[in-house]
Amino acid sequence: MKQNLPHFILLLAALTVPAFSAPAAQPSKQAGKSPVKVFILAGQSNMEGQAAVEGTGKDFNDGHGTLATLIADPVKGATFKHLRGADGKWVVRDDVWVRYQRERAPLLAGPLACGFSVYGDARHFGAELQFGHVVGDALQNQVLLIKTAWGGKSLGVDFRPPSSGGQVGPYYTLMIAQVREALANLKTDFPSYDGRGYELAGFAWWHGWNDFCDAKLVPEYETNMINFIKDVRKDLQVPKLPFVVAEMTGPWRKEANDLPAPAAAIRKAQETAAAQPEFKGNTLFVETRDFVRKPEDSPHPTHGHHEFGNAETYFLVGDAMGKGMLKLLPK
Repeated sequence: MKQNLPHFILLLAALTVPAFSAPAAQPSKQAGKSPVKVFILAGQSNMEGQAAVEGTGKDFNDGHGTLATLIADPVKGATFKHLRGADGKWVVRDDVWVRYQRERAPLLAGPLACGFSVYGDARHFGAELQFGHVVGDALQNQVLLIKTAWGGKSLGVDFRPPSSGGQVGPYYTLMIAQVREALANLKTDFPSYDGRGYELAGFAWWHGWNDFCDAKLVPEYETNMINFIKDVRKDLQVPKLPFVVAEMTGPWRKEANDLPAPAAAIRKAQETAAAQPEFKGNTLFVETRDFVRKPEDSPHPTHGHHEFGNAETYFLVGDAMGKGMLKLLPK
């Protein structure tokens, strides 16, 4: 890793900027016990957060598939009711913090709420929203979610782990650097932190699109994924860090039977990598293929690469990752 230090310094200098609170968030308070349980959520543009909270008109397909529409649905609404308080406002959780350093944009840091997306507004969210609710409900500890996600980044090049040989991916290096930076600045980013320590508790990965689009990268995805898991654990010095790999989603609905062969290969590689005997008990693959909704039932029907911005899809992916993570945590 030493040979990449100059590049890391340049990247960190370029991408680290002053913090501000997410539009939907409020000043953070520590509501859970110490040590703080830290979970890393990493990936590319879908992990950045592309789900629509609310919106109407042609830009949001008249509100189809937004969180506001879903919560008002007489059938589906019960699934999402915990996200909105009795006062009609979206819930903010002080026992779960989120830190997301976007690329060339201000840092988002505060209590869990809608708004921790690449757009920096309260009208979008990512898998972190329901992941945070699932984990926060299960743990008495304060929870911190560190998002490290950048759009259009492959595992084979951008996130390339050291053990795969060749040039280490600059976003792999940056990911590790941002995690270390977040842990070193807990008191700065979250002033109510009591200073009683933290524990790296888990890692969640939602990714695959750019490797699927490159025929040269598809065959090596499984090896790269195995190396990625090993190297993350080594570099963060947690040998058996619980690791959840979420299946690549995209625009393909299970019932449509239109999944391209390269996409099927990426999904299989993710599943096989997580099932390695050496990872037994600390790594889990979670299926997401059932969560993709029809484009016409979604806010952004032409954005198949972002699961059409459908709030239900992002909610369910976060839910599956959170529940998968709980299976790996010590009882």
